[in-house]
Amino acid sequence: MPRTTNATRFRQREELLDFLLEISAATSETLTDLDGLLAHVAEIIRKVIPYELFAILLHSERQKELRIRYAIGHREEVVKRLVVRPGEGITGVAAATRQPVLVSDVRKDPRYLSVVDAVRSELAAPMVTRNRLVGVIDIQSTRLGAYSEYDLALLRLIAGRVAITIDNARLFRRVDRQNRTLKILGHLSQEFSSILDLKELLRHIADAIKVLIRYDAFSILLVDRERQCLRHAFSVRYDQRVDLDNIPLGRGITGSAVDSREPVRSDNTLADPRYIPSHEGVRSEVAVPLIAHDRVVGVLDLESDHFAWFTDEHLRMLSLLAPQIASSLENARLYEEVAERQRRIDEDLQSARELQTALLPTEAPQIEGLEVAIGYRPARMVGGDLYDFFEYGNAASMIAFGDVSGKGVAAALYGALAAGLLRTVAPRRRGPAALLRTMNHALLARKVDARYLALLVLLWEAEGRRMTMANAGALPPIICREGTILRPRVEGVPLGLLPERDYEETVIEAQAGDLVVLCSDGITDQMNPAGEEYERGRLIRLLETVCSEPPEAVVGALFADLDGFTGVAPAFDDQTLVVLRVK
Repeated sequence: MPRTTNATRFRQREELLDFLLEISAATSETLTDLDGLLAHVAEIIRKVIPYELFAILLHSERQKELRIRYAIGHREEVVKRLVVRPGEGITGVAAATRQPVLVSDVRKDPRYLSVVDAVRSELAAPMVTRNRLVGVIDIQSTRLGAYSEYDLALLRLIAGRVAITIDNARLFRRVDRQNRTLKILGHLSQEFSSILDLKELLRHIADAIKVLIRYDAFSILLVDRERQCLRHAFSVRYDQRVDLDNIPLGRGITGSAVDSREPVRSDNTLADPRYIPSHEGVRSEVAVPLIAHDRVVGVLDLESDHFAWFTDEHLRMLSLLAPQIASSLENARLYEEVAERQRRIDEDLQSARELQTALLPTEAPQIEGLEVAIGYRPARMVGGDLYDFFEYGNAASMIAFGDVSGKGVAAALYGALAAGLLRTVAPRRRGPAALLRTMNHALLARKVDARYLALLVLLWEAEGRRMTMANAGALPPIICREGTILRPRVEGVPLGLLPERDYEETVIEAQAGDLVVLCSDGITDQMNPAGEEYERGRLIRLLETVCSEPPEAVVGALFADLDGFTGVAPAFDDQTLVVLRVK
């Protein structure tokens, strides 16, 4: 390449001012495409200062080193691996002194770091703005004395302009990254709060943070006050799940974060006495306490195989995200506790249901002179309806049909109490009214607030087809005789409310073919989605159409009609039927 003078070059480009305006225009083009900007700068410099090797090295304030960001002529491995400390080599001297350095023969300069053997001249100009070092522009030539003091002054001028642009681009990228980070943090907070499964939540947190901060190892440890340790809830190394030992409270970098309730960062774990080795090769670590309701519930811990990997910005991001992670972990933990309690409750309810099933007849008994069918559907796993059958001598049987106030477990327990008393009392009291008086006295002796029993008792005597009834607040029976509905008047106060109550008896002379239906108010009071009740009138109209059917078919038809009326509305009370047909 023939060497021309600077004066000649600038006469060809219409004076130096035009060149400087070009530099200004190039460095003002964009704040987003830094690589494109540096390539354009390299092209412009080549026009006025010939070179064989070109590099722009950017300075890391945190790591105190220079790395090549853009290069021409340098080998790829040099671009990737070269790290220059301020004061090392000609570029390092330019960075440390913040003054340009011109070397006409690098073979005679001990500061020169040999990268290419053919290099003879080097010119390095620091990029400084706002009294901060941004980087260094470095050009090299294979000719001796390739650069002059004029070239040094020109490159220094260019470096100052480029420094401002790179600094602005970095600031823009930092602000843009912060804005995007805040949006991501807001989105992640919503996602975390919607996940209640603890294992899924922990995996999701690890994946989400990996998008924001590159780490080599990730852990979430939960505080176990009872065992006085930090328990590893979730840990990964290179995205592979690992199992680690628990850490005693107060130990390690994670323990320091719990004790101080502040983020703890270690830039060099090899020199940090607090560090507890968990993975081979870890060189830096950051631990952020997870605080919910003013209580440390755990620690978020990141590790890297590089020294001083985690920055102040990383700490700010993790600190912003930590409260939401802590809250989500608490919610998931509480959800697990509730789910476990619900599982135990369900197990208890299943046991109670099995017990209740043992207390209630599951099959219709054989009663002389009657066909019997039973239908029972509790509103919940256990219910408060009860029914039972007792045989006496001389072809007589007692049928008891009742409903405990309330629903669920409490009603079922009170029903079990009532069923036990009934089985104790009924064999010794043949008259329905006498049985109700005795039951009322027994329940009052074991009074439970807000609990009572509505009970209908029917004594069937096969000889003479005679029914004697007494009622304590239950729905009276419905009798269908040859398509005609009979509604005997049988009334009384529920049991367990008032002392010394007398109950009246009503006698029905039954006929062959009579259909007698006993039903709980869970059927007549059942609502559909529109808020309308099934009502006793609809039940009676249905019975008129199925009056001649066998008792089992009547039960099936009634439940089918009730389900069609109810639709998707849930059953709010137990639904019980006892259907009798007089032979």
